[in-house]
Amino acid sequence: MGASSLVPSHALIGAWFLFASLIALCLGLFPQPALAGDEGITRHYTFDIKMQNVTRLCHTRSIVTVNGKFPGPRIVAREGDRLLIKVINHVPHNVSIHWHGIRQLRSGWADGPAYVTQCPIQTGQSYVYNFTITGQRGTLFWHAHISWLRATLYGPIIILPKRNASYPFTKPYKEVPIVFGEWFNTDPEAIIAQALQTGGGPNVSDAYTINGLPGPLYNCSAKDTFKLKVKPGKTYLLRVINAALNDDLFFSIANHTLTVVDVDAIYVKPFDMDTILITPGQTTNLLLKTKPSYPKATFLMTARPYATGLGTFDNSTVAGILEYERPGSFHHSAGSVKQLPLFKPTLPALNDTSFAMKFSNKLRSLASARFPANVPKKVDRQFFFTVGLGTNPCDRKNKTCQGPNGTMFAASINNVSFTMPTTALLQSHFFGQSNGVYSPYFPSSPLIPFNYTGNPPNNTMVSNGTKLVVLPFNTSVELIMQDTSILGAESHPLHLHGFNFFVVGQGFGNFDPNKDPKKFNLIDPVERNTAGVPSGGWLAIRFLADNPGVWFMHCHLEVHTSWGLKMAWLVLDGKLPNQKLLPPPTDLPKC
Repeated sequence: MGASSLVPSHALIGAWFLFASLIALCLGLFPQPALAGDEGITRHYTFDIKMQNVTRLCHTRSIVTVNGKFPGPRIVAREGDRLLIKVINHVPHNVSIHWHGIRQLRSGWADGPAYVTQCPIQTGQSYVYNFTITGQRGTLFWHAHISWLRATLYGPIIILPKRNASYPFTKPYKEVPIVFGEWFNTDPEAIIAQALQTGGGPNVSDAYTINGLPGPLYNCSAKDTFKLKVKPGKTYLLRVINAALNDDLFFSIANHTLTVVDVDAIYVKPFDMDTILITPGQTTNLLLKTKPSYPKATFLMTARPYATGLGTFDNSTVAGILEYERPGSFHHSAGSVKQLPLFKPTLPALNDTSFAMKFSNKLRSLASARFPANVPKKVDRQFFFTVGLGTNPCDRKNKTCQGPNGTMFAASINNVSFTMPTTALLQSHFFGQSNGVYSPYFPSSPLIPFNYTGNPPNNTMVSNGTKLVVLPFNTSVELIMQDTSILGAESHPLHLHGFNFFVVGQGFGNFDPNKDPKKFNLIDPVERNTAGVPSGGWLAIRFLADNPGVWFMHCHLEVHTSWGLKMAWLVLDGKLPNQKLLPPPTDLPKC
């Protein structure tokens, strides 16, 4: 058409407009990989949720999987890439997937917690999760976010630096995901359903797993052992993920030192440890420097729980094997490996809370010019949340429940045990239909103060409701989370969706608002998305509410979430166009 002086007819203009619209629509629906020089490319994944028979510990179960894999497939992307992940539900359960730790800037519709940012994907339905990775590099993971389906629905998210960017540490020879999980011989959905019906504690898992394998310390499991084969004199990057349902884990490799370089996809000042602690929901990148020459030995890598509560837990140990390749041979017979001495690591005591505190105190942000720690220095809103267990009255007619003194176990934040709505919170907020769905009046501090870590009060009952905290855009928040000893002190790994936060302080006993803030670290505190509230202590975090939407915050011990240890933050839109939540996608699932 260029230089022609012919004026196109209205019909042609109309046809051209339609054609251009279709092209734009197609580009929107099926984005092409961007060209070099752009921020990133678009990566497409398809997750077929389907049942698969899997055998562990001589028990075969039909489990919910992605693409028939257990654990599920890894997602690999670079910082700045856009991900389009189509999830198709072929199983009889409702499903939703959470991209744990992804900031989801203005893309809250893709965050994934069922009945918070979306209705779950029903059987036979699908949904495309659409988000861009901004300002993050390291290891995160994805998992189901409805009931206890994440027992088998999980996998790594590996975020590489931008194309020409380097790691701020030695470039590893090889990178290896180490994903901890829990294996149940019976269906976890049946386990939690029974517990919620009886009011008692749920049955515990039968084994822990490394990359889906329980290892040689369990009966009928020697063949299901994860083996890490290494060469002498090399540096390996271990991308460690705790995808277990209900247990913090100690992890160690016999006779080897581990260097912590990154947690929750944020670089930290490197430090060396023989053992690390990792809570459910946390990720830790470790450098493993192998011995300079062939050691004529094999080494166990083991993980077992750090347990602080009064309840039962799976007191067992998962093991994998670190095997050195023999010089001059690509493989060696199983017999020759068996004859080598096998070294075992020594892990801390099950309830070693002082180790837990020392380890978390070592974590510090890089706080460099290239990777600054933007800790909010002034605070607009302060909150004080108690977190812990409590009870509900027994609702079984003519029967006692199996919780304390015939009650039902419950868990709460500021004595509010969160009731999940039957429609998604984000949708009801966005369309102005929140009436009857949630209350915007979550208490900013306990309504009845008490000695939180002292002798427990006589009344252990919680209140129940769906309450949110509403924050104006760009509010800087300081939140103190205080463990309670109502049913025994316990460590709680709290996970905040949609944000990273800075851990500016922690301590034992009751938080002292006069003394404790003077000791806060506002220079290089660790930045993460999941942090343990110390057993019988408190945790202080700060974050900037710069992401509009509804953001779930909950204990990452799945049993506590089921009992109500959860709440949500509603961050309002800002004034500028780039400070507003985008409208929902057309394929957003319906309740």
